[in-house]
Amino acid sequence: MIQDSSRCALVTGAANGIGLAVAEGLAAQGVRVLLADLDEAAGAAAAKRLPGARFQRADVSSREDCRALVAHAEREWGRLDILVNNAGLQHVSPVEEFPEDRWEQLIRIMLVGPFLLTRYALPLMYARKWGRIINVSSLHGLVASPYKSAYVSAKHGLMGLTKTVALEAADKGVTVNAVCPSYVRTPLVEKQISDQARVHGISETEVVEKVMLAPAAVKRLLEPAEVAAYISFLCSDAAAGITGAAQVMDCGWTAR
Repeated sequence: MIQDSSRCALVTGAANGIGLAVAEGLAAQGVRVLLADLDEAAGAAAAKRLPGARFQRADVSSREDCRALVAHAEREWGRLDILVNNAGLQHVSPVEEFPEDRWEQLIRIMLVGPFLLTRYALPLMYARKWGRIINVSSLHGLVASPYKSAYVSAKHGLMGLTKTVALEAADKGVTVNAVCPSYVRTPLVEKQISDQARVHGISETEVVEKVMLAPAAVKRLLEPAEVAAYISFLCSDAAAGITGAAQVMDCGWTAR
């Protein structure tokens, strides 16, 4: 699907879940991938399995780490064609009890980090008049749920960043899109189940049935590989006309 096998990508949150599936999917098409994550053991092990891949430990809430990631790609390959802003985390709590430092941390990881990486990556893309930036947003970049104020705020902000950069970059050969999946079978979602059970006062089974899947037409969790396949398409030349868009894959959540 990706025609130029010399292309290079940076994927954050790539040690597991969606990020790992994206890295695997791109590498399978000949893209050289720089995997970034805080989990050094899992990230380095993943990079060793993928042809041409590299790993760098990074905290995307850190300006210095974001700059170093883009510099690593430029030093290693002399280019950066694809940026997938995937790193994220969740905290479930009522607003009046939400730890202030935790709220700010989520915003830095899921909104400030993507801004910084985009800022540093764009000049490399503009130089080649080609680039793809994919922001892994969420269904919660479009709608809200209780007890997730930081996550919902960050993902809504990420949608605004996506649209703004898409308008700025369009005449320079760079497209910018957001992917908005519903619940995906990842460690992030699995951890949420117990947190949701606590704040809602229901069992973990009820969380899956009544909170996660009840509004959806398709009653299942998405798999990371499904999201990765969509992202691979958006990174291809065939998707050159798609930019500034929220690519919704939500099992019918927002069809009502």
